[in-house]
Amino acid sequence: MILRLLVVSKTDIPYIQTGIDDYVKRLKHYVNFELVVIPALKDAARLSPEEVKEKEGVQILKHLEGADRVVLLDEHGKEFTSVGFSEYLQKQMNAGVRNLTFVVGGAFGFAPSVYKAATDKISLSQMTFNHQMVRLFFVEQLYRGFTILKGEKYHNA
Repeated sequence: MILRLLVVSKTDIPYIQTGIDDYVKRLKHYVNFELVVIPALKDAARLSPEEVKEKEGVQILKHLEGADRVVLLDEHGKEFTSVGFSEYLQKQMNAGVRNLTFVVGGAFGFAPSVYKAATDKISLSQMTFNHQMVRLFFVEQLYRGFTILKGEKYHNA
């Protein structure tokens, strides 16, 4: 299985990027993992939130393949415990999913076209987080999920 995290705009907070890099390196031990960064819109300041979502949506959809199982990180998505999320990952692997793509949108969320392309929605919390922090939290949870599946000590550390 190829597991991808698709994000809108680069991570520009150094300590967050350092954390992301650490967990991406760790994840490669368990799964073929790719972090794909879609460049920020150049004219976003002159656009309405709806226009930003639409333009970002076009860019997100360009990075999806027909065989992808697309999961949006969305405030209205299903919440999991860490163990429940590891079980979700296992179910995807058992189902023979070849490309599992998680998507973190921009500051205004997703365009309707992106919601339509998605299979699932997951929420990390009922709280709102900076979209750059979500990246770090999510790659950590991916790593945690795989250590749970392998019965390793990280989850209980």
